[in-house]
Amino acid sequence: MEFKEQVIKYKGKIVFIRLSMPFFNRTLKNYVEDEACFMFVNQGEVGLRAPEDYLKLNRSTAMLAKCLNYFFEPTDDPVLCKEGVEAVGVFLYPSLVKDLFEFEYSVTDYKTDYNMKQVQVDRLLDNYRESINILLDSPELADDNMIKTKLKEFVLLMTKSQQAPSQLDFLSALFQPKELEFKKVIQQNLFANLSLEELAALAHLSLPSFKRKFKEVFDESPKKYINKRKVERAADMLKSGNERISDIAFDVGYDSLATFNRNFSAEYGKSPTDFRLS
Repeated sequence: MEFKEQVIKYKGKIVFIRLSMPFFNRTLKNYVEDEACFMFVNQGEVGLRAPEDYLKLNRSTAMLAKCLNYFFEPTDDPVLCKEGVEAVGVFLYPSLVKDLFEFEYSVTDYKTDYNMKQVQVDRLLDNYRESINILLDSPELADDNMIKTKLKEFVLLMTKSQQAPSQLDFLSALFQPKELEFKKVIQQNLFANLSLEELAALAHLSLPSFKRKFKEVFDESPKKYINKRKVERAADMLKSGNERISDIAFDVGYDSLATFNRNFSAEYGKSPTDFRLS
């Protein structure tokens, strides 16, 4: 599979997209203001690492998300990752929604957390996916009337799927940002082998601001705190099981056994092997 991108636009904005890509490394999906999206997976499997969640998506599961930073990651399934990933996205924007529905969001106070949500693909959603695939295969069919009809259909399907009181309530909640809990972002991604730059991106902060905020919340530097938590978890695993030391190092978020051994010895005064034997 080679990288391929097909898009359909409405009023200058991408509303439908299909991406085909071979095996990939962790990739940041940057925050875009006033954008919400839904992602189907046609082929393969992909991990989504959001600030407070981690989801695995395949053909039977999809993702609904509002505007925030998150990472696409390969999963630990070698078969599904090997065949590459093909995904279909549906994008919504407040300006287009107002054009479609003439809704005034301020008239409802319905709230629910749509920062990132996994959605089961039932028969209705599967049929909708196939209809978007057809449009992407035959873009000449996608005139403005067809696009408006398909976007309205999507909103109706999501309103029913998410059991929102009305389409207005669903859309209002979808475009209301939920403030991230800094501590939860860190705890959720502590053992994910993320760089400080990547953690800062998930927290929607610059690296200097992230370091200052981290020091305020945890009273330690990010590097010192994260390494301590990783080796503490590794020590618990060494005490309670017979898992290989290299596997433990990977599980707690190290991609180098030498780095793990050095950090562990600095914290406990002995190597992981000696710690287990003692």
